[in-house]
Amino acid sequence: MSDVQTFIRETVTQHPVVLFMKGSAQFPQCGFSGRAIQILKSCGVRKLITVNVLEDEEVRAGIKEFSNWPTIPQLYVKGEFVGGSDIMAEMNESGELKKLLDESGATQ
Repeated sequence: MSDVQTFIRETVTQHPVVLFMKGSAQFPQCGFSGRAIQILKSCGVRKLITVNVLEDEEVRAGIKEFSNWPTIPQLYVKGEFVGGSDIMAEMNESGELKKLLDESGATQ
């Protein structure tokens, strides 16, 4: 396993909620990443780790390989890939995302 894949695996398993995104939570650098942050904030997430894929091309390519998902942002909760901003929005509307985030301990 490459160093990038090891970094990704360790990051998503050591933190309850991780968002691989373009930019940061304070300064998202694409609309989809901004939308993902807004959704997480609306769910009350307090324990969030973000990884700016624009800072490292290997991480940007590696996360797509890791999840077998072609787009960014990518949300991981308790080490499991949840999806991108569209899936997050759907899950948020149904209440499923809030429940998942509450169970992860990220909203406390």
